[in-house]
Amino acid sequence: MFERLESEGYAVHRSAYGLETAFEIEYSQGSGGRVVVFNAEYDALPRIGHACGHNLIATSAIAAFLATCEAMKLQYRNGPGFTVRLLGTPAEEAGGGKIHLINKGAYKDVFACLMLHPISPLPHDDKFLSIAAGPPGGFLATDDVRVTFTGKAAHAAAATWERINALDAVVAAYLNISLLRQQILPSKRVHGTIVNGGEQPNIIPMSASVDYCMRASSVKSLKDLKEKITKCFEAAATATGCGVKLEWSAVSYADLKVNHPICERFVDAMQTMGHDSVMEMPEQEGLLSGGSTDMGNVSYEVPGFHAMYIIPADGVNHTHEFARAAGSSEAFERTIACASGIAQVACQILVNDDFAEQIKMDFDRQ
Repeated sequence: MFERLESEGYAVHRSAYGLETAFEIEYSQGSGGRVVVFNAEYDALPRIGHACGHNLIATSAIAAFLATCEAMKLQYRNGPGFTVRLLGTPAEEAGGGKIHLINKGAYKDVFACLMLHPISPLPHDDKFLSIAAGPPGGFLATDDVRVTFTGKAAHAAAATWERINALDAVVAAYLNISLLRQQILPSKRVHGTIVNGGEQPNIIPMSASVDYCMRASSVKSLKDLKEKITKCFEAAATATGCGVKLEWSAVSYADLKVNHPICERFVDAMQTMGHDSVMEMPEQEGLLSGGSTDMGNVSYEVPGFHAMYIIPADGVNHTHEFARAAGSSEAFERTIACASGIAQVACQILVNDDFAEQIKMDFDRQ
Protein backbone atom coordinates (compact mmCIF):
# COMPACT_ATOMS: atom_id res chain seq x y z
CA MET A 1 0.00 0.00 0.00
CA PHE A 2 2.77 2.42 0.94
CA GLU A 3 4.68 1.96 -2.32
CA ARG A 4 1.61 2.43 -4.51
CA LEU A 5 0.52 5.58 -2.70
CA GLU A 6 4.01 7.06 -2.93
CA SER A 7 3.87 6.67 -6.70
CA GLU A 8 0.54 8.51 -6.81
CA GLY A 9 1.64 11.67 -5.03
CA TYR A 10 1.10 10.72 -1.39
CA ALA A 11 3.84 11.41 1.18
CA VAL A 12 4.51 8.29 3.24
CA HIS A 13 6.31 8.30 6.59
CA ARG A 14 7.11 4.97 8.24
CA SER A 15 7.91 4.83 11.99
CA ALA A 16 6.33 8.27 12.26
CA TYR A 17 7.14 10.63 15.15
CA GLY A 18 9.78 8.29 16.53
CA LEU A 19 7.32 5.42 17.16
CA GLU A 20 8.41 2.26 15.36
CA THR A 21 4.89 0.94 14.77
CA ALA A 22 3.27 4.29 13.84
CA PHE A 23 2.94 5.63 10.30
CA GLU A 24 1.65 8.73 8.54
CA ILE A 25 0.42 9.12 4.96
CA GLU A 26 -0.36 12.64 3.75
CA TYR A 27 -1.87 14.27 0.69
CA SER A 28 -1.71 18.05 0.26
CA GLN A 29 -3.02 20.40 -2.39
CA GLY A 30 -1.99 24.03 -2.69
CA SER A 31 -0.70 25.95 0.29
CA GLY A 32 -2.30 26.60 3.66
CA GLY A 33 -5.82 25.44 4.37
CA ARG A 34 -7.13 23.12 7.03
CA VAL A 35 -5.67 19.75 8.05
CA VAL A 36 -7.92 16.74 8.69
CA VAL A 37 -6.58 13.51 10.21
CA PHE A 38 -8.09 10.02 10.19
CA ASN A 39 -6.87 7.80 13.05
CA ALA A 40 -6.17 4.17 12.16
CA GLU A 41 -6.00 1.82 15.14
CA TYR A 42 -4.74 -1.73 14.54
CA ASP A 43 -3.54 -3.30 17.80
CA ALA A 44 -5.15 -6.60 18.79
CA LEU A 45 -5.79 -8.12 22.21
CA PRO A 46 -3.45 -10.82 23.55
CA ARG A 47 -4.73 -14.37 22.94
CA ILE A 48 -8.05 -13.11 21.59
CA GLY A 49 -7.22 -11.17 18.43
CA HIS A 50 -9.29 -8.30 17.04
CA ALA A 51 -11.97 -8.54 19.72
CA CYS A 52 -12.37 -4.77 19.74
CA GLY A 53 -12.54 -4.48 15.97
CA HIS A 54 -9.36 -2.49 15.43
CA ASN A 55 -8.96 -4.23 12.07
CA LEU A 56 -12.21 -2.52 11.08
CA ILE A 57 -11.10 0.80 12.56
CA ALA A 58 -7.99 0.68 10.36
CA THR A 59 -10.11 -0.30 7.37
CA SER A 60 -12.54 2.59 7.93
CA ALA A 61 -9.71 5.10 8.34
CA ILE A 62 -7.92 3.96 5.18
CA ALA A 63 -11.14 3.99 3.17
CA ALA A 64 -12.23 7.41 4.44
CA PHE A 65 -8.74 8.85 3.87
CA LEU A 66 -8.55 7.67 0.27
CA ALA A 67 -12.15 8.67 -0.49
CA THR A 68 -11.57 12.17 0.91
CA CYS A 69 -8.34 12.69 -1.02
CA GLU A 70 -9.70 11.41 -4.33
CA ALA A 71 -12.97 13.35 -3.98
CA MET A 72 -11.10 16.55 -3.20
CA LYS A 73 -8.76 16.03 -6.17
CA LEU A 74 -11.74 15.47 -8.47
CA GLN A 75 -14.12 18.15 -7.18
CA TYR A 76 -11.72 20.87 -5.98
CA ARG A 77 -8.72 20.58 -8.28
CA ASN A 78 -8.43 24.39 -8.38
CA GLY A 79 -10.02 24.97 -5.00
CA PRO A 80 -8.66 25.84 -1.55
CA GLY A 81 -5.45 24.45 -0.14
CA PHE A 82 -5.86 21.47 2.18
CA THR A 83 -4.07 18.54 3.79
CA VAL A 84 -5.48 15.11 4.60
CA ARG A 85 -3.56 12.62 6.75
CA LEU A 86 -3.90 8.98 7.66
CA LEU A 87 -2.23 8.46 11.02
CA GLY A 88 -1.43 4.96 12.17
CA THR A 89 -1.92 5.01 15.94
CA PRO A 90 -0.56 1.93 17.76
CA ALA A 91 -1.23 0.66 21.28
CA GLU A 92 -4.69 2.02 22.03
CA GLU A 93 -5.65 -0.87 24.30
CA ALA A 94 -3.03 -0.22 26.95
CA GLY A 95 -0.03 1.76 25.76
CA GLY A 96 -1.68 5.12 25.06
CA GLY A 97 -0.22 5.38 21.55
CA LYS A 98 -2.09 8.59 20.73
CA ILE A 99 -0.82 10.23 23.92
CA HIS A 100 2.75 9.58 22.79
CA LEU A 101 1.84 10.96 19.34
CA ILE A 102 0.36 14.09 20.95
CA ASN A 103 3.56 14.62 22.91
CA LYS A 104 5.56 14.21 19.69
CA GLY A 105 3.49 16.89 17.91
CA ALA A 106 1.43 14.67 15.60
CA TYR A 107 -1.73 16.77 16.11
CA LYS A 108 -0.06 20.17 16.43
CA ASP A 109 -1.35 21.68 13.15
CA VAL A 110 -4.52 19.57 12.87
CA PHE A 111 -7.94 21.21 12.58
CA ALA A 112 -10.02 18.06 13.22
CA CYS A 113 -9.48 14.35 13.79
CA LEU A 114 -12.01 11.68 12.79
CA MET A 115 -12.43 7.94 13.42
CA LEU A 116 -15.00 5.16 13.82
CA HIS A 117 -15.37 2.24 16.23
CA PRO A 118 -17.49 -0.93 15.87
CA ILE A 119 -19.68 -2.28 18.67
CA SER A 120 -22.02 -5.22 19.18
CA PRO A 121 -25.81 -4.87 18.68
CA LEU A 122 -27.58 -2.80 21.29
CA PRO A 123 -30.01 -4.42 23.73
CA HIS A 124 -33.54 -4.52 22.25
CA ASP A 125 -32.38 -2.85 19.01
CA ASP A 126 -30.94 -4.91 16.14
CA LYS A 127 -31.02 -2.25 13.39
CA PHE A 128 -27.93 -1.14 11.52
CA LEU A 129 -27.28 2.00 13.47
CA SER A 130 -24.42 4.41 13.91
CA ILE A 131 -24.30 6.59 17.02
CA ALA A 132 -22.48 9.81 16.18
CA ALA A 133 -21.85 11.05 19.73
CA GLY A 134 -20.53 7.70 20.93
CA PRO A 135 -21.90 5.49 23.72
CA PRO A 136 -24.46 6.84 26.18
CA GLY A 137 -22.58 8.06 29.22
CA GLY A 138 -19.55 8.71 27.05
CA PHE A 139 -16.01 7.43 27.16
CA LEU A 140 -14.49 7.82 30.60
CA ALA A 141 -11.22 9.30 31.79
CA THR A 142 -9.05 6.60 33.33
CA ASP A 143 -5.80 6.05 35.19
CA ASP A 144 -3.97 3.04 36.65
CA VAL A 145 -1.79 2.63 39.72
CA ARG A 146 0.46 -0.09 41.18
CA VAL A 147 0.51 0.14 44.99
CA THR A 148 3.17 -1.68 47.01
CA PHE A 149 2.98 -2.04 50.80
CA THR A 150 6.17 -2.87 52.70
CA GLY A 151 6.27 -4.42 56.17
CA LYS A 152 8.65 -6.75 58.07
CA ALA A 153 8.83 -10.48 57.42
CA ALA A 154 8.82 -13.21 60.08
CA HIS A 155 7.91 -16.84 60.66
CA ALA A 156 4.13 -16.89 60.78
CA ALA A 157 4.11 -18.82 64.10
CA ALA A 158 7.02 -17.21 65.96
CA ALA A 159 7.31 -13.68 67.39
CA THR A 160 4.73 -12.35 64.96
CA TRP A 161 4.21 -9.30 67.19
CA GLU A 162 7.64 -8.06 66.18
CA ARG A 163 6.79 -8.00 62.47
CA ILE A 164 4.45 -6.08 60.12
CA ASN A 165 2.15 -7.90 57.68
CA ALA A 166 2.05 -6.20 54.26
CA LEU A 167 -0.86 -8.41 53.19
CA ASP A 168 -2.94 -6.92 56.01
CA ALA A 169 -2.45 -3.52 54.38
CA VAL A 170 -3.66 -4.91 51.03
CA VAL A 171 -6.78 -6.34 52.69
CA ALA A 172 -7.44 -3.08 54.53
CA ALA A 173 -7.02 -1.05 51.34
CA TYR A 174 -9.36 -3.39 49.45
CA LEU A 175 -12.04 -2.99 52.15
CA ASN A 176 -11.56 0.79 52.28
CA ILE A 177 -12.15 1.07 48.53
CA SER A 178 -15.12 -1.30 48.66
CA LEU A 179 -16.73 0.92 51.29
CA LEU A 180 -15.91 4.06 49.30
CA ARG A 181 -17.93 2.75 46.33
CA GLN A 182 -21.10 3.54 48.30
CA GLN A 183 -20.19 7.24 48.26
CA ILE A 184 -19.04 7.75 44.67
CA LEU A 185 -21.11 8.68 41.61
CA PRO A 186 -22.46 5.86 39.42
CA SER A 187 -20.35 7.25 36.56
CA LYS A 188 -17.15 6.48 38.51
CA ARG A 189 -15.52 3.06 38.41
CA VAL A 190 -12.84 1.49 40.61
CA HIS A 191 -11.53 -2.03 40.00
CA GLY A 192 -8.42 -3.80 41.17
CA THR A 193 -6.60 -7.05 41.70
CA ILE A 194 -3.98 -8.41 44.11
CA VAL A 195 -0.71 -8.81 42.25
CA ASN A 196 1.41 -10.13 45.11
CA GLY A 197 0.12 -11.37 48.45
CA GLY A 198 3.26 -12.98 49.80
CA GLU A 199 5.48 -15.99 49.11
CA GLN A 200 4.00 -18.78 51.24
CA PRO A 201 1.62 -19.18 54.19
CA ASN A 202 4.23 -19.70 56.93
CA ILE A 203 5.96 -16.38 56.22
CA ILE A 204 4.44 -13.05 57.18
CA PRO A 205 4.57 -11.11 53.90
CA MET A 206 7.16 -8.33 53.90
CA SER A 207 5.80 -6.99 50.60
CA ALA A 208 2.38 -7.08 48.97
CA SER A 209 0.98 -5.16 46.02
CA VAL A 210 -2.20 -4.38 44.11
CA ASP A 211 -3.08 -2.95 40.71
CA TYR A 212 -6.06 -0.59 40.52
CA CYS A 213 -7.82 1.17 37.67
CA MET A 214 -10.04 4.23 38.14
CA ARG A 215 -12.50 5.77 35.68
CA ALA A 216 -14.64 8.91 35.81
CA SER A 217 -16.74 11.04 33.46
CA SER A 218 -14.11 13.77 33.11
CA VAL A 219 -10.46 14.52 33.82
CA LYS A 220 -11.56 16.80 36.67
CA SER A 221 -13.81 14.15 38.19
CA LEU A 222 -11.04 11.56 37.87
CA LYS A 223 -8.66 13.80 39.81
CA ASP A 224 -11.13 13.92 42.70
CA LEU A 225 -11.56 10.13 42.62
CA LYS A 226 -7.79 9.54 42.60
CA GLU A 227 -7.40 11.71 45.69
CA LYS A 228 -10.00 9.64 47.56
CA ILE A 229 -8.51 6.33 46.45
CA THR A 230 -5.03 7.51 47.48
CA LYS A 231 -6.35 8.19 50.99
CA CYS A 232 -7.68 4.62 51.12
CA PHE A 233 -4.18 3.28 50.44
CA GLU A 234 -2.54 5.69 52.86
CA ALA A 235 -5.04 4.83 55.60
CA ALA A 236 -4.33 1.12 55.15
CA ALA A 237 -0.61 1.78 55.49
CA THR A 238 -1.12 3.87 58.61
CA ALA A 239 -3.40 1.30 60.24
CA THR A 240 -0.96 -1.57 59.70
CA GLY A 241 2.32 0.30 60.13
CA CYS A 242 3.45 -0.46 56.60
CA GLY A 243 5.25 1.74 54.15
CA VAL A 244 3.39 2.46 50.90
CA LYS A 245 4.52 3.36 47.38
CA LEU A 246 2.15 4.44 44.58
CA GLU A 247 3.33 4.15 40.97
CA TRP A 248 0.87 5.83 38.59
CA SER A 249 0.69 4.89 34.93
CA ALA A 250 2.83 6.87 32.51
CA VAL A 251 -0.29 7.50 30.40
CA SER A 252 -3.71 8.60 31.65
CA TYR A 253 -6.68 8.47 29.25
CA ALA A 254 -8.95 11.52 29.13
CA ASP A 255 -12.71 11.50 28.63
CA LEU A 256 -13.94 12.01 25.06
CA LYS A 257 -15.21 15.48 24.16
CA VAL A 258 -18.08 15.40 21.67
CA ASN A 259 -18.05 17.95 18.83
CA HIS A 260 -21.71 18.45 18.05
CA PRO A 261 -21.48 20.10 14.58
CA ILE A 262 -19.34 17.22 13.30
CA CYS A 263 -21.74 14.66 14.78
CA GLU A 264 -24.79 16.34 13.27
CA ARG A 265 -23.18 16.50 9.83
CA PHE A 266 -22.27 12.82 10.01
CA VAL A 267 -25.85 11.85 10.89
CA ASP A 268 -27.12 13.91 7.93
CA ALA A 269 -24.63 12.22 5.59
CA MET A 270 -25.55 8.71 6.77
CA GLN A 271 -29.28 9.32 6.57
CA THR A 272 -28.92 10.82 3.08
CA MET A 273 -27.25 7.56 2.01
CA GLY A 274 -30.20 5.63 3.47
CA HIS A 275 -28.54 4.32 6.64
CA ASP A 276 -30.02 4.43 10.13
CA SER A 277 -28.03 6.90 12.23
CA VAL A 278 -28.70 8.92 15.35
CA MET A 279 -26.93 11.60 17.31
CA GLU A 280 -27.14 9.69 20.60
CA MET A 281 -29.19 7.05 22.41
CA PRO A 282 -29.81 8.20 25.99
CA GLU A 283 -32.25 5.34 26.59
CA GLN A 284 -29.29 2.93 26.39
CA GLU A 285 -27.27 4.69 29.09
CA GLY A 286 -25.97 2.24 31.64
CA LEU A 287 -26.04 -0.59 29.11
CA LEU A 288 -23.40 0.77 26.77
CA SER A 289 -20.87 2.93 28.58
CA GLY A 290 -17.86 2.84 30.83
CA GLY A 291 -15.04 2.27 28.36
CA SER A 292 -12.01 4.48 27.76
CA THR A 293 -9.89 5.46 24.76
CA ASP A 294 -6.81 7.57 24.10
CA MET A 295 -8.88 9.31 21.42
CA GLY A 296 -10.21 11.20 24.45
CA ASN A 297 -6.79 12.84 24.83
CA VAL A 298 -6.87 13.84 21.15
CA SER A 299 -10.29 15.43 21.66
CA TYR A 300 -8.72 17.75 24.24
CA GLU A 301 -6.17 18.89 21.63
CA VAL A 302 -8.35 19.32 18.53
CA PRO A 303 -12.02 18.86 17.57
CA GLY A 304 -12.56 15.10 17.52
CA PHE A 305 -15.09 12.61 16.22
CA HIS A 306 -15.39 9.00 17.44
CA ALA A 307 -18.70 7.52 16.25
CA MET A 308 -19.82 4.01 17.12
CA TYR A 309 -21.43 1.66 14.60
CA ILE A 310 -23.03 -1.74 15.01
CA ILE A 311 -21.77 -4.96 13.47
CA PRO A 312 -23.63 -8.28 13.81
CA ALA A 313 -22.00 -10.07 16.74
CA ASP A 314 -23.10 -12.65 19.31
CA GLY A 315 -20.89 -11.14 22.02
CA VAL A 316 -19.82 -7.73 23.21
CA ASN A 317 -16.43 -6.15 22.55
CA HIS A 318 -13.38 -7.95 24.01
CA THR A 319 -14.85 -11.43 23.52
CA HIS A 320 -14.02 -14.26 21.12
CA GLU A 321 -17.48 -13.87 19.60
CA PHE A 322 -16.82 -10.24 18.71
CA ALA A 323 -13.43 -11.13 17.24
CA ARG A 324 -15.12 -13.57 14.87
CA ALA A 325 -17.74 -10.97 13.94
CA ALA A 326 -15.05 -8.38 13.19
CA GLY A 327 -13.79 -10.64 10.40
CA SER A 328 -17.16 -11.06 8.67
CA SER A 329 -18.09 -9.67 5.26
CA GLU A 330 -21.13 -7.87 6.70
CA ALA A 331 -18.93 -6.08 9.25
CA PHE A 332 -16.68 -4.98 6.38
CA GLU A 333 -19.65 -3.67 4.38
CA ARG A 334 -20.95 -1.66 7.33
CA THR A 335 -17.47 -0.30 7.95
CA ILE A 336 -17.22 0.97 4.36
CA ALA A 337 -20.69 2.55 4.61
CA CYS A 338 -19.72 4.51 7.73
CA ALA A 339 -16.33 5.41 6.21
CA SER A 340 -18.25 7.03 3.35
CA GLY A 341 -20.07 9.15 5.93
CA ILE A 342 -16.94 10.49 7.62
CA ALA A 343 -15.30 11.10 4.23
CA GLN A 344 -18.20 13.39 3.35
CA VAL A 345 -17.80 15.21 6.65
CA ALA A 346 -14.06 15.59 6.08
CA CYS A 347 -14.61 17.16 2.66
CA GLN A 348 -17.02 19.68 4.19
CA ILE A 349 -14.50 20.55 6.90
CA LEU A 350 -11.89 21.27 4.25
CA VAL A 351 -14.02 23.49 1.98
CA ASN A 352 -16.86 24.95 4.07
CA ASP A 353 -15.63 27.90 6.17
CA ASP A 354 -18.96 28.36 7.98
CA PHE A 355 -19.01 24.70 9.03
CA ALA A 356 -15.40 24.91 10.17
CA GLU A 357 -16.20 27.94 12.30
CA GLN A 358 -19.10 26.08 13.97
CA ILE A 359 -16.73 23.21 14.79
CA LYS A 360 -14.16 25.55 16.27
CA MET A 361 -16.76 27.43 18.35
CA ASP A 362 -18.12 24.18 19.79
CA PHE A 363 -14.59 23.00 20.64
CA ASP A 364 -13.64 26.33 22.28
CA ARG A 365 -16.87 26.33 24.31
CA GLN A 366 -15.87 23.07 26.00
